[in-house]
Amino acid sequence: MFRKVLAVAMVAAATALAACSSGPTPYQPAAGYDRGYSEQKIENDRYRISFKGNSMTERDTVENYLLFRAAELTLQSGYESFTIVERDTDKDSRLRSTGYSRFSYMYFSPRWGWMHSWDPFWSSRSQYDEVTSYEAFAEVVMKRGPKGDDPKSFDARQVSDNLGSTIRRPVGAE
Repeated sequence: MFRKVLAVAMVAAATALAACSSGPTPYQPAAGYDRGYSEQKIENDRYRISFKGNSMTERDTVENYLLFRAAELTLQSGYESFTIVERDTDKDSRLRSTGYSRFSYMYFSPRWGWMHSWDPFWSSRSQYDEVTSYEAFAEVVMKRGPKGDDPKSFDARQVSDNLGSTIRRPVGAE
């Protein structure tokens, strides 16, 4: 009987662990998702771009994905460079409870009838972790020709080439 209960508990723990291991937010459009990139066209050559990551996505990754999206959008729009007019990264921190209640169950014993018990490996103590997620925002102006001397200007092709190898796309996407 103990083996069956242990097996059920192990399957439940493995299922819960698999559900939690979704990984960092991949580079994807936010449409239909809670996380990813989005943009809004303000003028023909001006966009507001954002990238929102989950709690497993590092700040550097969120900011790199934002720059990559700006470069990608610039090239798709027929421009060669872009200037970041405004840029910011928001940090959202919250506490998450990771404790469990005792896992209780009932079983039938021919000798004593229905018995109530609990799994000694489950704890009623709660544990709290701080969970942080980041969202980066930028307003970019695109232009044709070289980037110039402005330190807030970027060559879209170079940004795309240099950051392209670090971009993690969703499973099944090219």
